[in-house]
Amino acid sequence: MSKTFYLIGGFLALGLGGIGIVLPLLPTVPFIILAAFCFARSSKPLERWLVEHPTFSPHIRMWRERGAISRKGKQAALAAFATSAVIALVFVSLPYSLAPLGAALIGGTWIWTRPEA
Repeated sequence: MSKTFYLIGGFLALGLGGIGIVLPLLPTVPFIILAAFCFARSSKPLERWLVEHPTFSPHIRMWRERGAISRKGKQAALAAFATSAVIALVFVSLPYSLAPLGAALIGGTWIWTRPEA
């Protein structure tokens, strides 16, 4: 993959993470970790900025060192998945509402099984 692809992906992930700060249904930390991954392959200064950021640094370091997610992070992500699934079940007709429900179950299960920091 090219550096440009990773750079664009990093900025997209960073943007989604930023939206997740103000939109409670969108988790922030997974997108910030993804942005750090992309920046590690495209821009060392941007990666360094994220890894040294006072808010995001602990989450990125826990993930890189142990593949761990904090309890608070897990709770927030699982709450976001559950809320999104319920909203889809209420406002979207079957069978289309099953897609967000399946994504929430798969994503939530994966997050639940990660080590806890």
